[in-house]
Order: sequence, then C-alpha cells, then structure tokens
Amino acid sequence: MIAFSILDLSPIVEGASAAQALRNTLQLARHAEGLGYRRFWIAEHHNMPGIASAATAVVMAHVAAGTSTIRVGSGGIMLPNHSPLVIAEQFGTLASLYGDRIDLGLGRAPGTDPETARALRRDLVSSGEEFPRDVQELQHYFQDPAGQTLRAIPGAGLKVPIWLLGSSMFGAQLAAMLGLPFSFAAHFAPDLLLPALSIYRERFEPSSQLREPYAMPCVNAIVADSDEEARWLLSSHQQAFTNLRRGRPGKLPPPKEDMQSFWTREEQAMVEHAMRYTFAGSPASVEHSLRGFLKLTRADELMINVHVFDQAARRHSLSLMAGIRDRIAGVTAPP
Repeated sequence: MIAFSILDLSPIVEGASAAQALRNTLQLARHAEGLGYRRFWIAEHHNMPGIASAATAVVMAHVAAGTSTIRVGSGGIMLPNHSPLVIAEQFGTLASLYGDRIDLGLGRAPGTDPETARALRRDLVSSGEEFPRDVQELQHYFQDPAGQTLRAIPGAGLKVPIWLLGSSMFGAQLAAMLGLPFSFAAHFAPDLLLPALSIYRERFEPSSQLREPYAMPCVNAIVADSDEEARWLLSSHQQAFTNLRRGRPGKLPPPKEDMQSFWTREEQAMVEHAMRYTFAGSPASVEHSLRGFLKLTRADELMINVHVFDQAARRHSLSLMAGIRDRIAGVTAPP
C-alpha cells in the first residue's frame, strides 16, 4: 500500500490571523492522523503574509505535541538560512521530546526574497554553494558522538532521518550520492520531475540510512463532492500563486467564481503550467488521474498539498483522498 502524506503551509486566510492558521494546522494534522496519513510536513517560508510556518521547528513541536502516531517533519528546512549545528540541536530536541516520529527535510533555496535573506544574516551565495557540505556536517552531528569534540546536545547519536527536497536535478543528484530519500516539489516546479526521479534512481548509492532509492513527489490535490466544487476551491490557490508572481504576496483569498476577470491569459498559462501536477475534482476524477501519475512516476510515497481557504473543505478533501488511497491500494472498507 503506497503511503500518502501531507504538506502544510499553515495558510493565513483573508480575515484570519496567524494564530488561527496555527490552530488549523494542528486540527488538520489530527484529522490526517485519524485517516492514516503517514507524514505531516511543514514548510519554511519567510516574509510571506499568507504563511504562518516561518519558525518551522516550533510549529513542528506544536503539531507533534498534539498528535501521537503521525510522523511530523519539515518540508523543508532551508539549510542556507541556518547553521547546521543549530538545526541538529533543534531536531535533536524534537526527537528527544517525540521519539522516532521526526523527519528532517532539507532544501537548498532560501525560501524568501533577497531583502529577507539579508535580514536572516546568511551569505546566500556561499551558503547555496556549500549546501552539500552543510548536509554532511548535519549528518555528522546525528552520528555516534564518540570522538566528537563538537556535539549537538540534544542530537548526537539520535540518527534523525534526513530527506533531501528539490525542484531541479541538483537535489536529485545529491540525494542519490548521499543515499538519502528524495522528495520532488512537483506542486510548483513540474518540468524536471521525471528526469530528476530517473537520475536519482540511476545514481543512487546505498547508505547507512537507506538501502534502496525512495522517492516522494509532492503535488497539489483538492478533492470535493464534484469537479465543479473542486475547481472553485482551487481558485484560492491560483489567485495566491498569481499574486506571488506579481510580486504582491498576501493572505490566501476566498474562492472566486470568475477567474477570467482576475488574471490575464498570460498569467493563466503561467500558473496552469507551474501547477500542472494539480489534481482537483471529484473522487472519481482524482482517482483516475492519480492512478496514471503514480504509474508514470513509480512513486514510493505521495505527498499532497491541500491549499484551500475553508478549513472544513480541507478536512473533507483529506477524507475523500484517504478513500482514493485505499481504493488504489485495494483496501476494502469495513462494512
């Protein structure tokens, strides 16, 4: 049975606050846990009015404390923004508190704009170039502390599982070289999905963490009672993506009936291309499309991003998607 997992951006919707967004994140994680989703990952973004998960490790602690079985992770920590030692200490603390439920997903992008990057006080040019070395340094902190003079406390010896995230060939090549699981951001960068998965599998070198390649693409997914309702719910994400590309990021807006009055033809084409791996529709429609996608990608696991304005609609989407997951796996529902 292929596992399904969740990526959450802790969306701050119009008319609400970051505090409400964080409460919604925990509520969604609890709902996902009850439905048997494997992971609940939280993304690091900065200076984004519509995203409340900038302090990613703190939000993870909030979610892990309020759940009991679902794995909680970062999707991801943008390592160029941080010292590897500090991340090892943060995730060592999380693992000390919540045991073997913590995933550390790492990304190479800063997850923000240049002005904010400067405020983070990291040299992004050199940090991006040093990403492979920083990943290996971070791995070192989680190893057996014997002989180490510099230790992550907590962290040393805890072997927190590390994932590499990517939207290009670079992440795939590095994940293969280091023998790490790989998640591709197909939900906003679809073009290199298949080449990246191919090169990851071809070049994979077994490691102490992972013996065989393990690939988890991330896609957008909204399941509703009808195709029309799902497309209407999707319009919130489409508006937010368009506003981001216009250089005017904001809170997640409510759905819009008439998108043609909102964007230009060029913007529509850009957004629809960038969000090509978006599955929005009724259960039957999404199941048909997902079966093809899973066959095409040979995914070991699927991560879904449900970027929807209404919290009840997000929970309903997860419930319907769990049914799709079980039908794909051939699981029979209890009478």
